[in-house]
Amino acid sequence: MLKQTSKIQEMSDGTKRSDVHVGQQVEVVKKNDQRTGVLTAGIVKRLLTKSANHPHGIKVELENGEVGRVKNILVLDRARNRTTSAMSLGINPQAKSEKG
Repeated sequence: MLKQTSKIQEMSDGTKRSDVHVGQQVEVVKKNDQRTGVLTAGIVKRLLTKSANHPHGIKVELENGEVGRVKNILVLDRARNRTTSAMSLGINPQAKSEKG
């Protein structure tokens, strides 16, 4: 059995403002890519959505100046040395974390 090399925090799919932070690596859908669903990866520079939740994702500005709605919050999978979507790792955003 492989030992987990890094702790992965529970993340959401980007619809809760409290889960999105400046400096995080995310995938967003820009306005002109909404029909195709093309994702753009980047680092969050600032949060533009003021409400606590948004059904289509929190709107952010990336460090490169592009603006879009967060679809995935990315985490570093140290065991595989690559960036992976928290959702694809099977992290349940609805589950409560247990401290122990």
